[in-house]
Amino acid sequence: MKDLEFNADKVLAKEFLSNFADAYGEAKYMNILQEVANHKIKAVQIDLEDLFNYKDLDEEFLRRVTENTRRYIGIFAGAIDELLPEPTEAFHDDDHDVLMTQRAEDGTNNADGSDPHQKMPPEIKRYYEVYIRAASKGRPFTIREVKASYIGQLVRISGIVTRCSDVKPLMQVAVYTCEECGYEIYQDVTARVFMPLFECPSKRCFVNRTKGNLILQLRASKFLKFQEAKIQELAEHVPKGHIPRSMTVHFRGEMTRKVSPGDVVELSGIFLPIPYTGFRAMRAGLVADTYLEAMSVTHFKKKYEEYELRGGEEEQIARFAEDSDIYNKLARSLAPEIYGHEDVKKALLLLLVGAPHRKLKDGMKIRGDLHICLMGDPGVAKSQLLKHIINVAPRGVYTTGKGSSGVGLTAAVLKDPVTNEMVLEGGALVLADMGICAIDEFDKMDESDRTAIHEVMEQQTVSIAKAGITTSLNARTAILAAANPAWGRYDLRRTPAENINLPPALLSRFDLLWLILDRADMDSDLELARHVVYVHQNKESPALGFTPLEPSVLRAYISAARRLSPYVPKELEEYIATAYSSIRQEEAKSNTPHSYTTVRTLLSILRTSAALARLRFSETVAQSDVDEALRLMQMSKFSLYSDDRQKSGLDAISDIYSILRDEAARANKMDVSYAHALNWISRKGYSEAQLKECLEEYAALNVWQIHPHTFDIRFIDA
Repeated sequence: MKDLEFNADKVLAKEFLSNFADAYGEAKYMNILQEVANHKIKAVQIDLEDLFNYKDLDEEFLRRVTENTRRYIGIFAGAIDELLPEPTEAFHDDDHDVLMTQRAEDGTNNADGSDPHQKMPPEIKRYYEVYIRAASKGRPFTIREVKASYIGQLVRISGIVTRCSDVKPLMQVAVYTCEECGYEIYQDVTARVFMPLFECPSKRCFVNRTKGNLILQLRASKFLKFQEAKIQELAEHVPKGHIPRSMTVHFRGEMTRKVSPGDVVELSGIFLPIPYTGFRAMRAGLVADTYLEAMSVTHFKKKYEEYELRGGEEEQIARFAEDSDIYNKLARSLAPEIYGHEDVKKALLLLLVGAPHRKLKDGMKIRGDLHICLMGDPGVAKSQLLKHIINVAPRGVYTTGKGSSGVGLTAAVLKDPVTNEMVLEGGALVLADMGICAIDEFDKMDESDRTAIHEVMEQQTVSIAKAGITTSLNARTAILAAANPAWGRYDLRRTPAENINLPPALLSRFDLLWLILDRADMDSDLELARHVVYVHQNKESPALGFTPLEPSVLRAYISAARRLSPYVPKELEEYIATAYSSIRQEEAKSNTPHSYTTVRTLLSILRTSAALARLRFSETVAQSDVDEALRLMQMSKFSLYSDDRQKSGLDAISDIYSILRDEAARANKMDVSYAHALNWISRKGYSEAQLKECLEEYAALNVWQIHPHTFDIRFIDA
C-alpha cells in the first residue's frame, strides 16, 4: 500500500517538474535539468513556494513533502532520473562517466537479478544532488523553538555560525569486487559509520560454497563532500537569564563551503536524530543527538565582494553618485539618532569605505584599511556609534577591552572535541577579517593584551607559535576603538599626551585619533537636549532635510565604491609632501604637541584621500580629497585648538588674520586666492562666515584689498 502511495507521489513529482512554469512562462525545472544533463550544474533546488503556487496543487502532497522531506528527496531524485533529457552540448568525459559506461557494458553479464547487493543503486548513477528548499514566508524559527515534533520535517532557522570543520569526503555507496567470482557488490551507506562486508553475497559464491574475499574499491565508490558546522542562537533571541543554545548542522555536496565562522545565516533543512556511536553510545544509552541536514543557506549580510546590485539599486546608486552633496548625506545617514558629530560620522564613513590595498612587486603589502580611535568624555555616544557601525558593516565583531584577552582577540589553541587534535580557533580580529573590529573601553585593556593588536594594525596578520603550531593568520581588519582619557574625563590642565595615555607606538598606527570633549555651551546644549527628547518621544530622528539612507542602501553604495582603486596623480605629489612637512614643522614648534606625527601620518593622508575619491566614484585622487583629509586630521583635535586660542587670548578674527598673513609670508606672495584662504582656515576649524567677517574688518583698516567678485585678497605693502 505504502509503495503504491509513493509511486503515485512520484508521478505527481514528475508532473510538477515537467509542467511548472515560472513568472515568465518558462519551464523552470526542465531548464535546470537540461543544465544538469549538460554537466553545467550539480544541484537541483526544488522550492516549496513553487509547489505551493503550482496550478494543479495537491495540498496533501505538499504536506507530505514538508513532513517527510528525507523520503521525498529520494522520490524527486527518482522522478528526475526518468525525466532527465539528453545532453545538448558536448562535454568532456570524467572518471565517473567512463566507469558508468564500463558498468553498463558489464551489467548484462553479471546481473543474475536475485541479489539486491548486485543491483546498482540509483545513487551511484547520479551526478547531481536534489535539495528541497523551505518557503521564505514568515519568521524563521530560533534554535530553541525546534522541538521533537519537528523531527523529519523541513524547518527554517536563523543563527550565527560559531565553528566549521574542514570539508571531508563522506562515503555514500561502497563498492567491492569479489576475488572469486569477479562481481561488483554495492553497499548503501546511510549513517556516519557502517559495517563493511567481508563475504561475497553473490549467488555464484553461495552455490559454489566459496566465501569470496571482498576488496573495497575506493575509485569505484561514490563519495560526497561533507562539512559539519555549529550554529548558535542570536543574542536577541535568548530569553532572560538563559545561555545561547547551539545546534550541529551537516552540509553535503554543493552546500559545503557556503558558510564561515562569524556569519549570520538563515538555514532551511531537515531536523533529524543521530544515534551516538562508540563509547559515547555506551554512556548515553538510549539518548540520541539531533542535527540539521542543510538544504539551503541564506546570508543576512553579504560580503562587499559578493554584493550583486539589482537593476533598481544600480540606478539609485548612479543617481546618488551624481549628487554633489552625497558625502554629507551618507555621513548624516550613519546613526541619524545621534546628535551632531558630523565630522566623526564622516571619518566613520571613510572607515567603512577604506582605501585599496597596495601590493608591491617584491611582495611587500601596504594596508588600505583605516583605523580610528574615538577618545572622549563619558556620555558623548562613542559606544552607540560603534554599535551602529557594526550593524552597517557586512562583517563586524564587537568586543570590549575588559571582556577580551590577548588570546581572545588573536587566536587560541584548543583541543578539537571530535578528533582530539590541537586546532586553532580564530579570535575576534581573525573573525573580523575583511571587516571591522570594534573595541570598546580600549583604555581599560591590560597592557599585555593590547600588544596583540600592534601586529594586526600594521602587518594585518596574526603570527602564532604555540603548542607545536607555528603559523600566520590573516586579519585584514579595520580597527575602531573607543576610549576614555586617563582620568575618566579630559583634564585641560594637563598635556594632551598625559590625557591620552596610550603608547606612541599604538597611537601612530591610528589614522585618526578623535578627541571629543564635552563642553558646556548654552546653544549647543539646548539643541542636543531637544534632539534627545524628540528621539525619546518619537523613536526616530528629527527631519534632516532629506531621507536618511537605509543600512542596506549604504552597504550597496559602499560595495560599489570599494570596487575602485584610485591613484594619486603626479601633480599632487608635491602638494601632499608640502602639507606633511608643514604638519611636522608645526608640531616641532609646539611645546605640547596634540598629536604624534610620523611617516604613518603621511600614509594616513593618502589612505583617507583614496577613500574620499572612492566615494566620488573617481579613479584619481583630486586636490579637494587631500584638503578634506587634512581638514579631518585637524578637526579631530578641534576641541583642543579652541582651548589653546582661549589661553593665548586671540579671538577668531585675529587668529584668521594671523593664519593668512603667515601663509602668505611663507609662500612669499602678496596675493592670496579666496579658495586657498578658505582651505587654510577650515583646517584650523574656522567657518566661511568667520573668514568673510575677517576680510571685511581688515579691508576697512586698509590692511588688504578684496576683489569685489572673486573675494581674492591682495596685501597692501606698508
